[in-house]
Amino acid sequence: MYSQDDIQYALEFTQVLLEPDRRIDTFGSTSFEFHLISELMDNVNETRVREGVIHADRPTIIKPDPYTELEFEGFGEQAEAFTQWLHENAADLSILKYGFSFRKDKIREDVIREPFNEVRDKVIARANDSANPLAAVIHGVDDAWEICLLKFTVEMIGKSQGINVFDFKRRGLL
Repeated sequence: MYSQDDIQYALEFTQVLLEPDRRIDTFGSTSFEFHLISELMDNVNETRVREGVIHADRPTIIKPDPYTELEFEGFGEQAEAFTQWLHENAADLSILKYGFSFRKDKIREDVIREPFNEVRDKVIARANDSANPLAAVIHGVDDAWEICLLKFTVEMIGKSQGINVFDFKRRGLL
């Protein structure tokens, strides 16, 4: 279990060194390949590299449909105006729900006996050479590495949301 200080430190320390070229797909699932590198605190010139996959489920639209069917009897014109506003703006009140699954059986760990900067450069070069548009390289904290991955997923949601909303609107779903 992580302490509040561990979580805060991991959130502040995490840095995406190579961001995926692609975002979360609007109409399908997305699998990001991550490479998380961290320095071992007790050992000089040793770097841990964790590699794996994070799966992002297709975003789901959550619409406030029950609110658009509300009737306000006896409230007068103000309620009628509010009801009309709800009907006209229901799409703007919709939100997207994102789901991620993190499968530890896909995780691979290696401790490399080289300075962090050398390992970092090699991992970034390897990820670039793979030409995988869903590859990410993350510099994180060794003990709280899962928190680092969670921060990465939240950042990917933030960067994908505008594109996903645009796609849904273009198809008339919002």
